[in-house]
Amino acid sequence: MDIIKCEAALAAAEQGSLTAAAELLGYTQSGITRMISALESEIGFPLFIRSKKGVRLTENGKIMLPLFREIVRSRQNAEQVSAEICGMIRGTLTIGCYYSISALRLPAILKEFRSRYPGVTVRMQEGGNREMSRWLNERSVDCCFCAYPEAADFDWIPVFEDELVAWLPKDHPLAHADAFPIENLEKEPFIHTSPNHDTDQDRLLAAFHLHPQTCFSTRDAFTTYNMVEAGLGISFNQRLISQKWNGEVALVPFSPPQFIPLGIAVPSLKDASPSARRFIDCAAPGCRPSSPA
Repeated sequence: MDIIKCEAALAAAEQGSLTAAAELLGYTQSGITRMISALESEIGFPLFIRSKKGVRLTENGKIMLPLFREIVRSRQNAEQVSAEICGMIRGTLTIGCYYSISALRLPAILKEFRSRYPGVTVRMQEGGNREMSRWLNERSVDCCFCAYPEAADFDWIPVFEDELVAWLPKDHPLAHADAFPIENLEKEPFIHTSPNHDTDQDRLLAAFHLHPQTCFSTRDAFTTYNMVEAGLGISFNQRLISQKWNGEVALVPFSPPQFIPLGIAVPSLKDASPSARRFIDCAAPGCRPSSPA
C-alpha cells in the first residue's frame, strides 16, 4: 500500500476537503483526487463520501484510517531513526496541547527545542481534555502536553501542577480573602466555560457533586474572564490561564486547595519517535515517566 496515497487520505480526512488536503501536502486537487481514487480501487471500497461541502469518511473509511496512520507513522519513525544513526535529527513532531500551555509555557520550550534540533518541523494541535484523549487513542499525535487524560491509553510524564483558583469580580466580598470555600460555587451566578467537555471545571464540579447556578456558558476562557470582570458572575480555572491577562479579576485559592497535574502524555514511550523522545527530554528534564493508574 503506497504511503503517499495513505498520507493523502489522512490529509483529506483531517481537512474535510480535497482542496485543503492538496494545499497542505503541496499537490494539485486533481493529483489528490487521483491518489485517493487509486487507493480506493486498491482496497476495493470507497473511503469518502463526496459532496459540494467537501468530503467525509465512510464507515469503512473510519475503520481504515488508523491503519493508514500507522503506515505513515512507521515510515516517519524509520526515517527519523535512520537520520539519528547518521548523526542528524529530522522529521515532523505533532504535539497536542492545552490552549493555555501552548500560549504561555510552550514557546520557551519550543525555542530551546528548535535551537537543538532545527531539522524537526513541529505541528501544534490545540484542544481540551476530550480532544487530547481522542488524539492519543487515535495516535494522531506524538504526544500531548495537558492535564491527565482520563479516557485514553497512554504513558504519562508528570511535569508540574497548576492551581485551580476562583475568578471573582473586584468588588466581590471575598475578592481579598485568603480562600474561597469551594461549596460557594453553588451559591452565586456561575459562568461555565465549555460545559460537558471534560474540562477542569467539569471534573472539579463532578468530584465535589456541585451544581452551580449557571447563568452563562462560553466556549473561551478569555470570554469567561471578561464576563467575570464585568460582574456577570463568578467562575474558576487554572491560575496559569490568566497569567498575562490584565483585567480586574480577583484570583482566590479554593478551600480546600485544588491542583491540576499537568504533564506529557505519549501513546507509547516504547514506540515514541526520536523527535518525540527529544521533545520530552527538553520539556521535562529529569522527570520520570509513570504508568496510568
